[in-house]
Amino acid sequence: MLKIKNLCAIATLIAAPAAVAEQLSETGEFLDGVAAIVNEGVVLRSQFDKQLAAIKKRALDAGMQLPPEDVLEEQVLERLIVTEIQMQRADRIGLTAQVSDQIVNAAIQRIADANGWPFEDVPARLLEDGIDYAEFRESVREELTLNDLKSIEVFRNIRVSEREIKQCIIDLETNVVVNSDWELSHILLTIPEAASAEAVQEIELTADDIYTRLQDSADFRELAARYSEGQTALEGGSLGWMEGQQVPSIFTDVLQDMKAGDFSEPFRTANSVHIVRVDNLRSAVERSEINQAKIRHILISPNEIIDDATAKQRLEGALEKIRGGEDFAGQAKLLSDDPGSANIGGDLGWSETVAYAPEFRTTADTAEIGVISEPFRTTFGWHILEVLERRVYDNTDELKERNCVARIRLGKQEEETLLWLQRMRDEAFVDTRI
Repeated sequence: MLKIKNLCAIATLIAAPAAVAEQLSETGEFLDGVAAIVNEGVVLRSQFDKQLAAIKKRALDAGMQLPPEDVLEEQVLERLIVTEIQMQRADRIGLTAQVSDQIVNAAIQRIADANGWPFEDVPARLLEDGIDYAEFRESVREELTLNDLKSIEVFRNIRVSEREIKQCIIDLETNVVVNSDWELSHILLTIPEAASAEAVQEIELTADDIYTRLQDSADFRELAARYSEGQTALEGGSLGWMEGQQVPSIFTDVLQDMKAGDFSEPFRTANSVHIVRVDNLRSAVERSEINQAKIRHILISPNEIIDDATAKQRLEGALEKIRGGEDFAGQAKLLSDDPGSANIGGDLGWSETVAYAPEFRTTADTAEIGVISEPFRTTFGWHILEVLERRVYDNTDELKERNCVARIRLGKQEEETLLWLQRMRDEAFVDTRI
């Protein structure tokens, strides 16, 4: 799922200021051109001009110095080329059609919520910043599509071993990094898979030069924009805020003794060299407790044979039998349409009620322990339920394991994404025209 900050950044990237000089014919008609041919598609000159202008505007607003014009133009065009390659790939495997208007609306709703706007006010709010709502929607759709593509072709293929998880948990329990939330920025220099020793040495020397310039008070954001190959390079390398347990595992040792404003020396991983800066940090809570309930239920679902009224009637009959002394578990095994719990007497085990459908959750949260509910309806059909027990559960260990998996995957994610993009870029036909 896309982070809100990434979605909000879309607005900046599609908002070209009025100063963008459009190419006009003698009759005043807009003439578009081709910036690059990419396989069977193109990157238009208008796309390039708009992207370039938006990045310049954002840098100006942030007081950030961008790379020289020729370098910046090359970076912007390359970003558009790589995006086009990914969108072509997404289209070939049928992903573009899967991002429906409803999914786009949900993403825009999250942006509206983050900014405190009613959904219906979004077009007018964007227009205040010179952003066309239709273009904004398509940019959100594209970003969602690209995330789905990366999830299928990169993220799902990242493997996390038991040994890595165990080592990560040890680190979490002994490492001060997890006791804080971190706002980080990042400079990433990739090492190609087939790089020679001389090429690797040149990359390491570049990293050393960047580090020296940072020591001489150079702007980290400007150096990230100029040199980093990370996904957020033109945003000054910003990775935003993350919880300590979600910090990429490759950063853990580096951050141990760092404080706000510090930056690391260059450090190597398998396929890249990194420099990380702590923009800000704050204390975090280490332990986690959740409210759980142990519930059993019986579900009868309407179908082609049993209509809604009949389903409810059957459940009412079962409820009457149980109240008359028959076994709840026996009735669940006999009648319930829930394939996951019917054979075990309707037992759902211990869980947070937030995991259930809204009507189920409301009934479970208000039910007295040991008292069977009246029949109620969810999208799955008609239910009765009984809350057997409630508890406050310390799920810190489970949370640590889940976060370790996320941290390890996150630590591998950017390198794997860049390698994947490099492979697609190398295999693509690209003819630049500017």
